Amino acid sequence: MNPSLPKQNIKILLLEGVHQNAVDYFINQGYTNIEYIKTALNEDELIAKIKDVHFLGIRSRTQLNEKVLNAAQKLVAAGCFCIGTNQVDLEAARERAIPIFNAPFANTRSVAELTIASSIHLMRGIFAKSAAAHRGEWLKTAENSYEVRGKKLGIVGYGNIGSQLSVLASGLGMHVYYYDVENKLSHGNAQSVDTLKELLEISDVVTLHVPETPATKNMINAQTLSYMKPGSHIINYARGTVIDIEALAEALKSGHLHGAALDVFPSEPKGKEDIFISPIRGLDNVIITPHVGGSTQEAQANIGVEVAEKLVKYSDNGSTASAVNFPEVALPNYQQAHRIMNIHHNKPGMIAQINEIFSVSGANVLAQFLQTSGDIGYVVIDIDSECDPTPFKVKLKMLEGSIRTRILH
Repeated sequence: MNPSLPKQNIKILLLEGVHQNAVDYFINQGYTNIEYIKTALNEDELIAKIKDVHFLGIRSRTQLNEKVLNAAQKLVAAGCFCIGTNQVDLEAARERAIPIFNAPFANTRSVAELTIASSIHLMRGIFAKSAAAHRGEWLKTAENSYEVRGKKLGIVGYGNIGSQLSVLASGLGMHVYYYDVENKLSHGNAQSVDTLKELLEISDVVTLHVPETPATKNMINAQTLSYMKPGSHIINYARGTVIDIEALAEALKSGHLHGAALDVFPSEPKGKEDIFISPIRGLDNVIITPHVGGSTQEAQANIGVEVAEKLVKYSDNGSTASAVNFPEVALPNYQQAHRIMNIHHNKPGMIAQINEIFSVSGANVLAQFLQTSGDIGYVVIDIDSECDPTPFKVKLKMLEGSIRTRILH
């Protein structure tokens, strides 16, 4: 992609019905070659579609794996219009000089609000009573029904969602405790505890807000569930792999736990036509939602603009700030200059070779921006507008270790 390719010829593929705000933003910025599909595509369909795509927008169902990336010969960057990026092979994308962007903060309020609502419903046994009423049973009783005021909320993972949740819970009069592997500043009346075991033992409601990592896989299992107070509740609006779902089902059926609310699962249907299968189906004391913790109109609207803006910034001026798999460089807008970017393998001597290309030509270099991340280096060079940038692009592409070179302006 280079200045000879007008914005209207840059192809953008948006999948899974990303918010209309994203489409509007691209169009307002001059990008009009947009294909918009409301569903996810399977691997074969995506491979067929992605061959001539420059920018891709997905949500959580589309799998951007190495096989798909191999077919994406023109792909410059991709945006995940959601919080997570587990659906993307980030390493494979980085090796191909494809930065991945997401919206890590846009739906934190939506998840925090749903967690509060679920805490109240669980403590009151609302879902079980509602299910009984649908069957014609009238469970008008206060048995196992409690206010959340004065109860203990245990938050596992005190990041953007967990910390915001603690403020809302404090406002309801709950006593908030949290456990995190890193030291975090407390909000509201929240207090940190030293171990996960301690948190589970004292909490009336435990809520999970951790990323998917090897360390968090099945962190809630038969043993850790046994630490929880008899009659307590658990909420998982984080990642489906965090809980051993079979062990949770047993804890619920035995009565050790009084209820649970889950929005994410180890295995989820790919679409509406698929059947949801889980050992917790049919349990009246479990609130099941189909991965909609962050799916509010407000959150999706914010995500649409945030991710589209990041993709446009990368396309227009090379900025990679907040990319999840790539060297992060925040770049100023260029004025009266040509901007050339080069992505290369981070090995000794690369920058010396790059600088030599410009120095021997006598080019007036106005600015240079460099950042590395692991085995990838990213350099952006502004040269005087009177210089012809094309020869520099050719020479940079010929360097051993160079992965991608673009003239941005």
